[in-house]
Amino acid sequence: MNIELTAGEKGSDNAALLDAFEIRVLAVLAEKEALTPDNYPLSLNAITNGCNQLSSRDPVMALSEETVYDVLQRLMQRKFVNGITQAGARTTKYEHRMRIKWSLEQEKLAILTILMLRGLQTAGEIRTRSGRLHEFKSVADVELGLQFLIDKYPPLVARLDRAPGTKEPRYGQLLSGEEALARQETASGFAGSVSAPQQGSRVAQLEEEVQRLRLDFDGLAAQFEAFKRQFE
Repeated sequence: MNIELTAGEKGSDNAALLDAFEIRVLAVLAEKEALTPDNYPLSLNAITNGCNQLSSRDPVMALSEETVYDVLQRLMQRKFVNGITQAGARTTKYEHRMRIKWSLEQEKLAILTILMLRGLQTAGEIRTRSGRLHEFKSVADVELGLQFLIDKYPPLVARLDRAPGTKEPRYGQLLSGEEALARQETASGFAGSVSAPQQGSRVAQLEEEVQRLRLDFDGLAAQFEAFKRQFE
């Protein structure tokens, strides 16, 4: 794999990286801020439902409220999230601070949010799927935003090599680091290599199962890391 980074951007502190659950929680907060502003900041229940949503999510997750609560506590400690308790309210609500943390305007935050929620995407896919997060007038506008995120230090996004038979490069977020992005690209490319006539064959079924197991492994690894943090 060849991830395109600008000079001086390689080598990041692992302590600054986010795990898969942290990325999902942050992305849900950013998404719902734009889609349902009247209900934002979000309650723990609303965040959990957003994390486990079946549509517009890759991979699909099944997180408990306890897990999401633990993730929120970590994110608050790292200043990615604010917890807000309004006068007379029984529950705490939560808001993200990505816009402040990384000095992002809404169009850049929209691009990053799509990559956090949906995995690897082309610029055209990002424009189509950004919806109410931000209305991009052209693919070129998306590419300008992507380049901004690539050029940040440390970079938030990487451009991947074009896969065989494709016309557009894909992009992925780097919030979990280059190794996590490499695994994501490998799993995605493996799935893309299965041609339509093979879908019903035994080989295709085994290949798809391997891909699912890889995604499951990444999710379990993130959950184990979250569990370990409780005893640190």
